[in-house]
Amino acid sequence: MRYRPLGDSGIEVSEIALGSWLTFGKGISSERAIACVDAAFGAGINFIDTANVYGQGAAEEFLGEVLANRPRDSYVLATKLYFPMSDRDHGLSWEQVHKQLDLSLGRLRTEYVDLYQAHRFDVETRLEETMEALTDVVRAGKARHIGFSEWNAEQIQRALDLLPSVAKFVSSQPQYSLLWREPERAVIPLCAANGISQIVFSPLAQGVLSGKYRPGEPPPGDSRLANDEMNFFMGRWRSDAIFERVQRLHPIAERLGISMAQLAIAWVLREPNVAAAIIGASRPEQVQENAAASGIELDAATLAEIDGALQA
Repeated sequence: MRYRPLGDSGIEVSEIALGSWLTFGKGISSERAIACVDAAFGAGINFIDTANVYGQGAAEEFLGEVLANRPRDSYVLATKLYFPMSDRDHGLSWEQVHKQLDLSLGRLRTEYVDLYQAHRFDVETRLEETMEALTDVVRAGKARHIGFSEWNAEQIQRALDLLPSVAKFVSSQPQYSLLWREPERAVIPLCAANGISQIVFSPLAQGVLSGKYRPGEPPPGDSRLANDEMNFFMGRWRSDAIFERVQRLHPIAERLGISMAQLAIAWVLREPNVAAAIIGASRPEQVQENAAASGIELDAATLAEIDGALQA
């Protein structure tokens, strides 16, 4: 496992981060989830990402229990807030930042998180109020650093314009993959120029880039696409045209002696501004396979071959 700096934080994180969106506390059994966490630590992963809204607190509660016996300095823990936790609890107001972090800390059984992230931009709350609240929790020691997820370049710049009177963001969490390269337009260049790293989610495009889905064929029975509780965000990638393009990557992965998933993860890690790629897993074998993408380097000729294979 290789490690990279998390923005200007001074923290080193594993290139592979363990996510918990559709799995921990809800999507898979506790036994399998524990096995996935154990596999992550065994592979050298030190970075764990969650959010209060995952399972409405269930993911944080699971992590609080399973991490309780591990030294707190042996892992980097990140959580988020924004999405509704009740009819009255949502957004990034001063009150919600403080309230939701305290509740998250209780579920996670820790006195602080290493990274507290705004899960989306809150258009209903003054940015100054949000940034003041996030600065408060950093000064109080409840969060070591702050980040955001899926903010656009204009929103990021507005926060940068408030410096130095507020805490500085050190991370951005966008969706980024071979099939979704939008962050390259403006977000990555702006962040790279300002000491903000990317922690990318869905590097496998909800599993499509693993190559398991084939045009004209039903999805494997144990796949995310076949699971109605876990496939509700896969509409963008659910087409035979995309499946056919992804299948063209198979010869490239085979020539390199790696899996399709490892190829896709290595591709996002080729970007220097990416600190980590978040993986979700329902089996420890998936954790081990994806973790092995760390350290795989793709040369210019291979990158060009990948681009050519994915052209519509």
